[in-house]
Amino acid sequence: MNRFFQRTGQALAAFAALGAGAYSVPARAAFSAPVTAVAWTANPDDALLFEMRLNQYRLGDGVRGYATPTGICVDFADVIVALDIPVRLDKQSRRATGWAFDEGHTLVIDRNTDSEHITNGVGKVAPNDIQDTPEGWCVSTTALSRWLGVKLEADTKNALLFVRSDRKLPPQLAAERRARTAISRPVFDLASLPHSIAQYGGIRAPSVDVIASIGGLRDHLSGNRLDTQYEVFVSGEVGPVAYDARLSSSGKGLPDSVRLRAYRTDPTGGLLGPLHATNFAVGDVQGMSTALVAQSSIGRGASITNRPVERNDNFDKTDFRGELPRGWDAELYRNGQLLAFANDRADGRYEFLDVPLQYGQNRFEVVLYGPQGQVRREVKSVPVGIDSIPPRKTFYWAGVEQAGHDLINATDSTVLPSLGWRAGVGLERGIDARTSFATVLHSIVNEYGVRQDYAEGSLRRAIGPALVEVSGAQSLSGGTALQAQMLGELGKTHVEATTIWAGGGFTSDRILNDVTGIHEIGLDRYFGNGRTSVPIHIDARYTTRATGPDSLEVTARSSAGFGRVSMTGEVAWRQDHTYFGPDPPSDIEASILANARIGRFRLRGETHFRISPEARFQSATLVGEWSAGGALLHPNDWRAEIGYDRDLHRARAAIGYVRRFDRMAVSASGEAASDGSLAAGLSVAFSLGPDPRASGGVRLTSDKLASHGSTLVRVYRDINGNGIRDPGEPLEKNVQISAGRIPVESVTDANGEVIVDGLEPFQPVLIGVDGSSLPDPLVQPSTPGLVVTPRPGVALVIELPLVSAGDIDGTLVRAGGGTMEGMDLELITVEGRVAATTRSDFDGFFLFEGVPYGRYTVRIARLSAEAVKVSVALNTAATVDAHTPSVHLGGVAAQPGETRQAVK
Repeated sequence: MNRFFQRTGQALAAFAALGAGAYSVPARAAFSAPVTAVAWTANPDDALLFEMRLNQYRLGDGVRGYATPTGICVDFADVIVALDIPVRLDKQSRRATGWAFDEGHTLVIDRNTDSEHITNGVGKVAPNDIQDTPEGWCVSTTALSRWLGVKLEADTKNALLFVRSDRKLPPQLAAERRARTAISRPVFDLASLPHSIAQYGGIRAPSVDVIASIGGLRDHLSGNRLDTQYEVFVSGEVGPVAYDARLSSSGKGLPDSVRLRAYRTDPTGGLLGPLHATNFAVGDVQGMSTALVAQSSIGRGASITNRPVERNDNFDKTDFRGELPRGWDAELYRNGQLLAFANDRADGRYEFLDVPLQYGQNRFEVVLYGPQGQVRREVKSVPVGIDSIPPRKTFYWAGVEQAGHDLINATDSTVLPSLGWRAGVGLERGIDARTSFATVLHSIVNEYGVRQDYAEGSLRRAIGPALVEVSGAQSLSGGTALQAQMLGELGKTHVEATTIWAGGGFTSDRILNDVTGIHEIGLDRYFGNGRTSVPIHIDARYTTRATGPDSLEVTARSSAGFGRVSMTGEVAWRQDHTYFGPDPPSDIEASILANARIGRFRLRGETHFRISPEARFQSATLVGEWSAGGALLHPNDWRAEIGYDRDLHRARAAIGYVRRFDRMAVSASGEAASDGSLAAGLSVAFSLGPDPRASGGVRLTSDKLASHGSTLVRVYRDINGNGIRDPGEPLEKNVQISAGRIPVESVTDANGEVIVDGLEPFQPVLIGVDGSSLPDPLVQPSTPGLVVTPRPGVALVIELPLVSAGDIDGTLVRAGGGTMEGMDLELITVEGRVAATTRSDFDGFFLFEGVPYGRYTVRIARLSAEAVKVSVALNTAATVDAHTPSVHLGGVAAQPGETRQAVK
């Protein structure tokens, strides 16, 4: 670090001069008549260069200072630039004016009168508060602390200048935003990093999610009633098998249904020996869907597959299913556009089936709205590209289930009638990187209770910026269906097209009785750029029937944003064509959904209209949500709703309040209608699970433990550098942890521990130490972290070591003479991983700082090497340890030669 400060001193002086000029202070403004009681003159022996730190964040590019007989002083212009505060230094008037961190915290420093005006207070500038140096005003840290309303502490041993504050300052908030953005970017190949494997075995105490509510209703239509409901979701492991169970009650608080599943999931395909399964399950399972025969179903049965955990059944469509408690609603968004609504139903599930996909990245968000103002969000990304099944790779699936039937039904509340047991088995094979084929055998019971057997096959091929699939299905009892599909991107337009021809009386889940053809086309186009982007979606569907009327359905949807207001409008038109007589009038409906944020208020409104055959207003709802503030409150604490339903001739108004504590969330609501109906409710949600910090302990939290994964992270100082926490090695507190895209709000406690909740099950995530949170730059994480694969209801435990750090520097020169400027360089560990990157200066000098102890080599980044036609390899080796914390490589020569060599 000291070498860094010496090396960059001149550059920092020039930078500070430019920054000071922005505040009307020249880089070398020598003010006359210094006010000082101690005769002192600036000299190079007393000069210092500090790195400014605000908590864990580094600010600016260095602050110059001096050691004076009365203490440390720092250059005021450098501090202004580093903290980015609007303070003006004026050479002519010898005054500093502006405000710091808050417009109400004003300051005026007048050297002519030796006075200081801080907000509403007036004081005198002490004789030793300001020293004149060639750089400008050198202000004591004591005076600066008084002026800025924060505490500045100088650590001359480590050349650090700390800013202390009991509140988050604007520079810290900005740094946190940048850190979150950086964390969200995938930097490492997870497969190349060390993994933490938690073995199955023994009996793990289960985790439990509980939602319980009680509500009363007085309605002139349905009468008076008191509802007591609860839902309990449990997950855990017994030996090599995981299980989950969901118990839901009726409105009278009696057990209604029990869903139970025993399963095992391994994303690496290490299950059941030669079968290399990724998942097998018994109990309440979900069946596969195919293009022409089977619709996705859920019910009691069994399944097994070696398909990747995240792979979709169909490349052009996907399904969403989930738990929807009584009284809740659900909305489905794709890339910010509203696609569908779902209301609660008797089986306590929501379903969005055959949701179309776009070529490229599809970001889906299911938003659940509770009757007492609760809001839950579930996000899933579905990429669609040219990649198919890996060449010469075979995927299989087999399953049997009774659709619509839970494993245990306490009451006779099955929504779907018994359609009998269904079974299927399928194979998929990759031919090359762009081509694959699949074949499936089905046995299902149709809508008339007749069992039918099918054989189905498909061929998929990537052609340019599009995916094309051709499918065919044959019913063994007679009937054939053919389908062609295309999903692609033509310029800025996403296109999806499907055509199906059915003959011989072919019927299935996908093709209903009497249907002979289904022809669809959908177009998505974004107009404009940036904030003015307006997405337009149009799809048309034409259905032909053997005896019934043909039908044409067209839907148009668009979204637009205006500042903090976004609106989505949809118009649906349907026209039937009969074989005899006049066609019935067309059916046209429209809906509008609007979202707005005004200050801390969030508004959501929706309205529905019928345009034809009879124009009329149908319903409207307006919901307002806002936070009452407080660190322990849920962001949407209050919720108010008004609405009107024309069919019921009823207006209603409701208000709800949600308070989220660390251990549980409590909500209450009340509603009144214009016809005299009244309703009120109270609910509580919490989770119970094993506490990984204490053997046999239990923790109570408002986070969902049973449906998500958790990890206890323990951070320690690895003094001997062996990667194992040995007795006596201390634990580190106040360390920030990163966990992929999951925000981690807490830092490690006094025991060096923090629990990361909300991890997506079976999706590998890199958990590591945020190096910028470490106050000492000479202490760094020894590795990027550990990759964990979370399991629902299971709290994994990992330990992350911190080691001492040093630096490596050198000068990059060309073989034969001459320095090389602006070259990107990479620091490589003994495992072949890129540990850090830097760029050579104008004179070829390069520096890697904060390098954990270890052995390294340096190479030129491939693109830089290709640009100047030199080899990426450099004949360098460096060992950073306690004996040589600073390694000076001297001149490092780049050799001409082959640049396109393998880079690990």
